[in-house]
Amino acid sequence: MLNKRILIIKLSFIAILIVPNLAWTKDIEVHFAFVGQKDDAALLGAHQGLIEANLQGRFLNQKYELELINFKNILTHDFSKYIAVLTVVDIDTYYKLVDILPNIAIFNLSIKNNLLRTACIKNALHIIPSNAMELDATNQWKKKSPHSSAKAQAWHPDFVKFAARDLNKRYKKHQQVSMNDSSWAGWAAVKMTSDTVARTKIDNSTEMLHYLKTELTFDGQKGSVMNFRETGQLRQPILLIEKNKIVAEAPVRGVAKVPALDSLGLLSCKK
Repeated sequence: MLNKRILIIKLSFIAILIVPNLAWTKDIEVHFAFVGQKDDAALLGAHQGLIEANLQGRFLNQKYELELINFKNILTHDFSKYIAVLTVVDIDTYYKLVDILPNIAIFNLSIKNNLLRTACIKNALHIIPSNAMELDATNQWKKKSPHSSAKAQAWHPDFVKFAARDLNKRYKKHQQVSMNDSSWAGWAAVKMTSDTVARTKIDNSTEMLHYLKTELTFDGQKGSVMNFRETGQLRQPILLIEKNKIVAEAPVRGVAKVPALDSLGLLSCKK
């Protein structure tokens, strides 16, 4: 029995050496704001991201919270405590938010407008693919399959590659519905931010915005390294869906030019 206790003490000491200062790392509280409706799929996705962030955060002394804010209150609400703001709003409201909160990442989870990308607003980060990205994806696929009526989507509940199957299962288990484009966008915004906090210990909005725009590398269960263009658009693969089945992925191999992800959507700012 004595030898067993000694062994446990030794193993505990070794664990402290391997993970230095873990037990004494200061607690970090990270707050997200969600501006939109409480029944939006993107909010469910954000909640899923929050579940996963807090699961990881238990071991890192990090706690994540999300507050739902009515878009009617944005001009009077105090946003100073949030590390990022997630939005499902109309374009006019989005413009107001990026204007009044210049040092906070404002994630766009719903607006596909191309001009919003070419405006290259410094704190606008677009998770949802733009209209131009979706059009390029479908046009690439039509070069291989001219008679296809496939549409472009950011996500699909039947996607299984690159651990997407596991994400879909986790989401369905916790949220009781299937993941779609909007919920993937909400999850991705929280996930890329919480992963950054875990790696870098960044806990303020200004540094987080800079990191996301300049140093982010994000997989998002899509199998490619994704990051943000100068337009604020997240580079990402696109799924082609026909009759609710995945028929292809864009960039379409053999059609897209290298670098492949930049064959989808607008690359530069409006001059």
